[in-house]
Amino acid sequence: MRFILPLLLISLLFSTVTRAQEIRYISDKQLIPVRSGAGNDYRIVNAGLPSGTRLTVKSRSRDGLWAQIATDRGTKGWVRAQYLMKEQPAQNKLEGAIRRAEQATEQQAKLAQEVEALKLERVELLNQITSTGSELGGLSEELTQLRTISGNAVQLDVDNRRLLQEAEGLRSQVETLESENQRLMDKLESEDFLNGALAVLLGVIITLVVPRLWPKRRRSSSWA
Repeated sequence: MRFILPLLLISLLFSTVTRAQEIRYISDKQLIPVRSGAGNDYRIVNAGLPSGTRLTVKSRSRDGLWAQIATDRGTKGWVRAQYLMKEQPAQNKLEGAIRRAEQATEQQAKLAQEVEALKLERVELLNQITSTGSELGGLSEELTQLRTISGNAVQLDVDNRRLLQEAEGLRSQVETLESENQRLMDKLESEDFLNGALAVLLGVIITLVVPRLWPKRRRSSSWA
């Protein structure tokens, strides 16, 4: 018997409430008082939850008139179940829709500003592309000129090398001619010397030999 009475009390306590975990919202009534127990005789622990407050239903009273709740901000207690709704009140939905519309409007305005900024960037990019195209055209002309100059420089280098080779050949020819000239000069000097020597020798021979070749005149005798 000692164990039966506590069990009956526990079962009676659990029978007074129905346990459930449900999400509910305060209805369109502006303020709903929260009490410490399932009845109007219990003290008020919160003066009133505003319409649209999101809360979790922990359990219900046996008669179903009261619900034990807990809000997201930590408020706990009992409220009249008739003020609870499964969905948000129309006013809250409207306010939410208005906020979403305002956010969408703001986002649209931001997007419009971004679009305008992108348009300006596009115009700037087009101008840069045009300017870059002009610069590329100028660079192409300069490159063509540089190629022409480079080609002329290459040709000049080839001509310069050819002229250097020709000059070197002519220098060799000049040196050869100078050597040949010197040799001829030496030869002429030798021949002149020989000719002079021969002339002198011939003069000596003539001086010595010719008088001997002439017959001597006989002297006339005084006795004749």
